[in-house]
Amino acid sequence: MPSYSDVERAVRAEKRQIWVAWLCGGGIWLLITRATMNIPVVSVITQALLVILGVLFTYAAVTMTRKLNAKADAARREVLGDI
Repeated sequence: MPSYSDVERAVRAEKRQIWVAWLCGGGIWLLITRATMNIPVVSVITQALLVILGVLFTYAAVTMTRKLNAKADAARREVLGDI
């Protein structure tokens, strides 16, 4: 069974991966939105997608982070006992 520090390290790495992916995805969407700014119909569609998908991906990232925090908390309780 892994120790608490192993679980904590793995959770920290997973959180970093989640938020780096979120930042990269947001950056790509911003670049696409900026590139299509001069095309009227496409610009509106990409801006709407940027907002809608941004909210959905942020919700997903926050939810995954919360679940990882719960996993780390459970591992801490298991190692330290119910204090």
